[in-house]
Amino acid sequence: MPRPSRLSPEVRERAVRIVVEQTPTHDSPWAAIRSIGEKMGCHSDGVRDHERTVEHRPGPTVAEQGRLKPREREHREVRRAA
Repeated sequence: MPRPSRLSPEVRERAVRIVVEQTPTHDSPWAAIRSIGEKMGCHSDGVRDHERTVEHRPGPTVAEQGRLKPREREHREVRRAA
């Protein structure tokens, strides 16, 4: 279970809006996330996860990745054994 955020959802939403606006001025989307996250006091993974939660970016959230990883590992082991 993820720990609760020390930042309000409003701050994270603002960080995501700024990242979406500023991505063209950075080398990559990840560079924009890191830069804005550091300036706003947000962890870059939290900004990226919130961005996925509010559907600005496709892909699984950090929580979903945590649930999927053991299942993917098990699936690989079953395929190797077969």
